[in-house]
Amino acid sequence: MQTMQNQILRRIERLEAGKAFSAKDFLDIASRTTIDVTLAQLAIEGKIRRIRRGLYDTPKFNPALGGKLSPDIDEAARAIARRQRWTIVPQGAWAANLLGLSTQVPSKISYLTDGPTKEIQIGRRSIYFRHAGPKVMAGLEGKQALVIQALRHLGEDNVGTREIETLRSALSPRERRHFLKNTRFTLDWVHDVAKRIAEARG
Repeated sequence: MQTMQNQILRRIERLEAGKAFSAKDFLDIASRTTIDVTLAQLAIEGKIRRIRRGLYDTPKFNPALGGKLSPDIDEAARAIARRQRWTIVPQGAWAANLLGLSTQVPSKISYLTDGPTKEIQIGRRSIYFRHAGPKVMAGLEGKQALVIQALRHLGEDNVGTREIETLRSALSPRERRHFLKNTRFTLDWVHDVAKRIAEARG
């Protein structure tokens, strides 16, 4: 029978490289004390990386550089949100970057949240969580919320064929249908983009 420590390790080993997590992601396995001790020991052994107090990841490696890559900021933000039980949505230029609509990583990485306004340091980068009221956050979850935030950042005049194809690739057929349905009462031009994504063929 596996010990609780081994169960934690086995779950971590199944994670994709770059995945971030905290002790709360293992509370179904063991007590908080056992989890904290286990994660600290795994970090000392180099099996995981501590990226800030109470937050770890399974670092990606760059063979060409022969070293670990910096923590995945979006993964870190989502691990923090799970730990705090916040809903978060990438905002602005960061949303566009995550969808591949922009290759430029913004200097300010920002998320809307139903939690408090807060700045959290991850390595050399800062994540800005900006509190948004219930009306703003209503219905904002998943891939569709990410697309809406990216479109608002780009603006109507900057959404062309390349952007449509990029968004179409980012959404599954089911997500495209839901996006079309759920944008009926948003800005007209956003709904028009949803139509173009849904009608595209390839």
